[in-house]
Amino acid sequence: MTHSVRIADRGFDLDIEYAWIDAGTSGPVVVFLHEGLGSVAMWRDFPARLCSALGMRGLVYSRPGYGRSTPRGKDERWPVDFMHRQATQLLPALLAALDVPAHPLLFGHSDGGSIALLYAAAFPDAPSGVVAMAPHLFVEDVSVQSIEAARQAYGDTDLRTRLGRYHRDPDSAFFGWNDVWLDPAFRSWNIEAQMSRISCPVLAIQGCDDEYGTMAQVDRLADRVLQAELVKLAACGHSPHRDQPDRVVEAVRAFVRASGMTA
Repeated sequence: MTHSVRIADRGFDLDIEYAWIDAGTSGPVVVFLHEGLGSVAMWRDFPARLCSALGMRGLVYSRPGYGRSTPRGKDERWPVDFMHRQATQLLPALLAALDVPAHPLLFGHSDGGSIALLYAAAFPDAPSGVVAMAPHLFVEDVSVQSIEAARQAYGDTDLRTRLGRYHRDPDSAFFGWNDVWLDPAFRSWNIEAQMSRISCPVLAIQGCDDEYGTMAQVDRLADRVLQAELVKLAACGHSPHRDQPDRVVEAVRAFVRASGMTA
């Protein structure tokens, strides 16, 4: 069952959909940050499965414009720095509103992975660790090409109908993500420099067959974050938690134990 919390702070005035996963009480709360077309529902059972394996509680939420959270305004476009704003303004406000205990473990996928990393860079003492799955540090041609193909599919296939199962307003979810990534101004978006501020443990997971990014993304992360551990999965695309969930759970559990978090 999902709930809604009002965020009227730090420039926001909207409702955020969220759900708690009460799989355990040891260690930090695992906060799940979804990808560009994700939501609470689109994670399916993976958060519960991971939290059960870790013996930890979890928090899953839909970012603005997604799931049952407040949709975008009719003419609203995400700004080029939308991930920075999500990381430094919305996420802290949400954690405060829901009384999330200090030092959560952030688990982010794709755009959510980038947001998790930006949060760790902005607040070095806040997270206990970050798991970044298929994160973006910069814009690659392969990313833009795949996002252009998704736009074509949105108009030519049943993609809009399928997204409607998970989002109150599928156009809000799709074009919020798609428009900003295809904005020419976004081609220069790059967060590599901020990564050197991260002091917490980091696990980066990338599929070798990721259609939205190459291994250069996590390799450059490791160049900036010396304590980062990389897991590169063969025969795996952009969503390792769907393609190889057992391997992801195993990697995260080992990371949590090695980092000194209780699990």
